[in-house]
Amino acid sequence: QVQLVESGGGLVQPGGSLRLSCAASGIISAINTMGWYRQAPENQRELVASITSDGKTNYTDSVKGRFTISRANAKITVYLQMNSLKPEDTAVYYCNYRQWPVDSWGQGTQVTVSS
Repeated sequence: QVQLVESGGGLVQPGGSLRLSCAASGIISAINTMGWYRQAPENQRELVASITSDGKTNYTDSVKGRFTISRANAKITVYLQMNSLKPEDTAVYYCNYRQWPVDSWGQGTQVTVSS
């Protein structure tokens, strides 16, 4: 099992920045993919960004050029740097760890972009 603990959400004005962190613990495979998903009210959960254990990244189109995903600490902490935030980025953000057959989720952290 893999446990994920997120931090860093909050309220920010449009154009502002936030950094989300996700610390993984437990039995971590050397090969894995970690990512950030988000879910706004009445919407489905969607992938925001992901990063493999060898550093390959993937972003949804709406955040390209504004968000950056990275890994640190022996690759078991993942960050999401969010710049130029927009009201439509408002959602609960979830950290995910995936390596078959394990698919673990964090508890979620609220990000609200509003003036």
